[in-house]
Amino acid sequence: MKYLIVGLGNIGTEYANTRHNIGFKVLDALAKASNISFSEVRHAYRAEMKSRGRTFILIKPTTYMNLSGKAVAYWMQQEKIPLDHLLIICDDLALPFGKIRIRQRGSDGGHNGLKNIAESLSTSDFARLRFGIGNEFTRGHQVDYVLGQWTDEENATIDERINLCCQAVQQLPFVGVPGIMNQFNNK
Repeated sequence: MKYLIVGLGNIGTEYANTRHNIGFKVLDALAKASNISFSEVRHAYRAEMKSRGRTFILIKPTTYMNLSGKAVAYWMQQEKIPLDHLLIICDDLALPFGKIRIRQRGSDGGHNGLKNIAESLSTSDFARLRFGIGNEFTRGHQVDYVLGQWTDEENATIDERINLCCQAVQQLPFVGVPGIMNQFNNK
């Protein structure tokens, strides 16, 4: 049984530790904990992780955030992943820092990566794990905030919050999206 876990972000060192790249950070943590590494392949960095008889295909799209759907559609087809075995991990301005919210489906909420994925798949009925980055920016500076580096205060607890996301991902095949929603949405 295969699952496609997609961490959204932008490639390049200038984006490496930005709020918008939290999806990449979560997948990096999963890979490190499983002692696996990513290889650059078509449209993504890809790694494969196994857990209790399940296979997780981890991808970090190299198409940049606004064209993430191209990589998602390609790897779903390539790996023959059904829509209900897809999980997208991304940042969310509407949630306080570190809060995670898992949903089985929903709107893009103004997130261009989710919007492009929904367009590419012709549906928004895919699971997503949103990681709260807060909205501590002044009017007109949203892009600077999203593409900005984590603060020292955020860095002090981010690893703990990323670990929580990793636990949710690893539970997905065993309890499903409703199960991880119940376990992790209020933590």
